[in-house]
Amino acid sequence: MTVNLPTPASPFNIGTRGSPLALAQAYETRARLMAAFNLPENAFEICVIKVTGDAIQDRPLKEIGGKGLFTREIEEALLDGSIDIAVHSMKDMPVEQPGGLLLDTYLPREDVRDAFVSLGAKGLDDLAQGATVGTSSLRRRSQLLAKRPDLNIVEFRGNVQTRLKKLGDGVAEATFLAMAGLNRLNMTDVPRTAIAPEDMLPAVAQGAIGIERRGDDHRAADMLAAIHDGPTGQRLAAERAFLAHLDGSCETPIGGLAELDGGSLRLRGEILRTDGTEVFADDMTGAIEDGAEMGRVMAAKLLAQAGPDFF
Repeated sequence: MTVNLPTPASPFNIGTRGSPLALAQAYETRARLMAAFNLPENAFEICVIKVTGDAIQDRPLKEIGGKGLFTREIEEALLDGSIDIAVHSMKDMPVEQPGGLLLDTYLPREDVRDAFVSLGAKGLDDLAQGATVGTSSLRRRSQLLAKRPDLNIVEFRGNVQTRLKKLGDGVAEATFLAMAGLNRLNMTDVPRTAIAPEDMLPAVAQGAIGIERRGDDHRAADMLAAIHDGPTGQRLAAERAFLAHLDGSCETPIGGLAELDGGSLRLRGEILRTDGTEVFADDMTGAIEDGAEMGRVMAAKLLAQAGPDFF
């Protein structure tokens, strides 16, 4: 394979949000491309793009437009050629891409679990009746209320550093973050307790980094093929098919996780009422190549159980 590789004089532009976590993910992507093609760091340029979802922090996502708020401006830059690729947290990605763009490259997946974070309590059971917990995730809110309907749940938006500051300021007694984000930021000093998927099923694609490109950009396709992680792609095919069939958005509490075991794939999924009063869940195992179909079948099954007015 002969690839027209970038040079310091004509660098490969990597688009990303500007949060510390987003930048860490862009740097990881750059490092993997550098290693794959023996290129210097200055053959790449990290292009920070301001997105609406980061600019508006005082309202829930469902009030201002949902997941696309973290991707729209970046995808516009990709389409107009300002950047060559875009690096995303996959749990923020809508299930459909704009015409002309492809999302088919994934880096090796990090820890999928949620982390309970508190300056005092070790876990959910340690919180007093009526304790205040901060989260911006509708999924986490619903899962918490299903377990602890006594809790006072408050909106808790912002990047990892912002949420930790709010915790220190006493806005809430506990919050939840993704273990993957804490690991990628090397935040070993944050007091956290990892929560098993059996106790809190993570968001679809949590812990996964996806790289988006223009469909007609063959150079980007060839370069990204060298760093794509197949097993992560197989897992996300099942999870995102599940999400797509549910028409999942930021207004829909959904959890989903696919795991590989030899030649088989296990898929777990759940949908919840926003107040936590009802939870419908399923667990399936099948062949890896059938992952996407398993996701569609599971979604249809849960929707049938929940009824047409569930959401």
